[in-house]
Amino acid sequence: MSDGLDLRQFYQTFFEEADELLAEMERLLLDLDAQEPDPEHLNAIFRAAHSIKGGAATFGFVALTETTHLLENLLDAIRRGEMALRADMIDIFLETKDVLNGQLETYRNDAEPAPETYARICAVLQQLAHEQLDAATAAAMTAPPAVAPAALPVVSTAPAGAAPEPVAVESAPAPAPAEGEQRFKITLKGLAAKDRDAIVEEFGNLGQVTGQTEQGANTTVWLLSTCTPDDLEAVACFIIDANQIHIEPAGGAAATATATAVIAAASAQAGPAGASQPKAGADQGGAGGGSGGTGGSAAAAGGRGTDKDGGSIRVGVEKVDQLINLVGELVITQAMLKQTVSTLDPALHDRLLNGMEQLERNARDLQEAVMGIRMMPMDYVFSRFPRLVRDLAAKLGKKVELVTAGRATELDKGLIERIIDPLTHLVRNSLDHGIETPDLRLAAGKTDTGRLALSAQHSGGNIIIEVADDGAGLDRERILAKAHAQGIPVSDNPTDEDIWQLIFAPGFSTATQVTDVSGRGVGMDVVKRNIQGMGGHVQLSSRAGGGTTTRIVLPLTLAILDGMSVKVGQEVFILPLSHVTESLQPTNDQFRTLAGDDRVLYVRGEYLPLVELHRAFAVAGAQTDPEQAIVVIMQAEDRRFALMVDQLVGQHQVVVKSLETNYRKVPGISAATILGDGSVALIVDVFALARNNRTRLNASEIVSA
Repeated sequence: MSDGLDLRQFYQTFFEEADELLAEMERLLLDLDAQEPDPEHLNAIFRAAHSIKGGAATFGFVALTETTHLLENLLDAIRRGEMALRADMIDIFLETKDVLNGQLETYRNDAEPAPETYARICAVLQQLAHEQLDAATAAAMTAPPAVAPAALPVVSTAPAGAAPEPVAVESAPAPAPAEGEQRFKITLKGLAAKDRDAIVEEFGNLGQVTGQTEQGANTTVWLLSTCTPDDLEAVACFIIDANQIHIEPAGGAAATATATAVIAAASAQAGPAGASQPKAGADQGGAGGGSGGTGGSAAAAGGRGTDKDGGSIRVGVEKVDQLINLVGELVITQAMLKQTVSTLDPALHDRLLNGMEQLERNARDLQEAVMGIRMMPMDYVFSRFPRLVRDLAAKLGKKVELVTAGRATELDKGLIERIIDPLTHLVRNSLDHGIETPDLRLAAGKTDTGRLALSAQHSGGNIIIEVADDGAGLDRERILAKAHAQGIPVSDNPTDEDIWQLIFAPGFSTATQVTDVSGRGVGMDVVKRNIQGMGGHVQLSSRAGGGTTTRIVLPLTLAILDGMSVKVGQEVFILPLSHVTESLQPTNDQFRTLAGDDRVLYVRGEYLPLVELHRAFAVAGAQTDPEQAIVVIMQAEDRRFALMVDQLVGQHQVVVKSLETNYRKVPGISAATILGDGSVALIVDVFALARNNRTRLNASEIVSA
């Protein structure tokens, strides 16, 4: 490598692309049919392994290179038809993918994986390769002499980090290109020997080097590869400048030139820190047919930061967050200016007022555009579950079909990462408690294969995520009995919805025994608490014998909020608009008093608990006469309550600021915002108010007001 080039600057790009390749590899492996594997899927899995191996070798990640080298050889033999795919091999390849994930994470933390953490899987992969060698040798001994034995993958036994021995080729005609391959003549200008050897070795990762000649300080390399010239240039630009390389398609005459020098591609006989055996006809591009070898990249080459198509750019999350914060400050400043100019005479300052209106529109458009940068598709979450469902269903002895919908539905990155754990628990619950074993399903008149559906869709400013199964459904009597046994209070005539909410009680579980899947009573209460912490709520519905559906409603982002500002005394509070259903001015005969000081409001046949905001936050000078106040009907989870305030101020979008970070945690308050006049307004935690005022209404409790 050039003395001035520090490859560490490209580590993050490699790690991100390797993560994507491993995720794609897992998805394709789960889709593989062992009896009739899709050739395109096999090629794509091979390309993913090949790209990771090439990048790992470039950066000196020996353990990662060694493991992917073994995997790549087996995948290559399978895709060429030299080795039959079996169902148990798919399990082994999935386990290998998990090991690769662990190695990648270790390197990301600037450490070296311990050999014992991957020794087992490497031994299993080597055993598979030896089985294939034995079978191929036996076939070769019984084959007609005129038939040459097929090329076989050979598991490397060289010590880690050993340099590949050069293979001298004299007067050897170049092999004919296989389908999808091109022949290239690559001229490298003015290179030191170490840079030349490193580049030629990388070209060996991307195809087959068929010849190499030296002429002074220049080197000419002939290469068979499925990569594009742009990909080849991007790989070389890790080491040299673009003006030091010239790539052109090579004709037949040039391709059959005498190869008088050394082929620098590493063979399968070479050390694992090298690269793969060059194979004529190998489909050795990167995932998606492009930039193999270095983990990809045009994104890293020369520090350009974008892909060749200009379709995407990698930007650190901290930069996006900083941009969002700046836009938030801009919106707050715009609101302050708007409030200031609102006192001006429109006739005298019409141009200024028109400019402020334009600024407001531009600020809103900019805010929405910047927020869109943080949005990620739900596929980021859903793609994790095929593997989980496959492994857990096999462990439980069940057959389960996973169906997903709305994978392209977008959610804020901060929320999408926090929703993974709650969804994982819900999926495991459906598999363990919901979907029955095949014999029980058949006895109930169902198919032996259960159905688990994950879906996501937008609804206004929220996203609705559902986990639904077609299992046995929740057992009402069993839940009631367990609640009584644990001393959980239950009303005399609970509705189904009341009973379903019992499973969210801390420590509640109906499992008959504790397993590593469930039964400890830890989970559903945490799920609910986590969802509420994200400003959302959980709803349950179930039908005996027909399955259970869990619905999660979340705001699309926590950075901005559509709110209704209300005044209590001299204080202004913000109510999340997604929880507001209506507002009204009550009359005295709508109020009822319960035993104690609690009151309820009678609205269209329904008694709603009354929460007086001034009492909840000890606000002085507030309106205490209900007939002179305003009541806002709020929805929290599946419950409604009436919130009494002095007056409604208006609706607007506010920039959410963390109160806990900037001040301290305040009970009943979720965050804060800055208003147009520069004052701070507190954003009400609707769920906290609902939890603190859960009054069970029975007719016997209600007395005259």
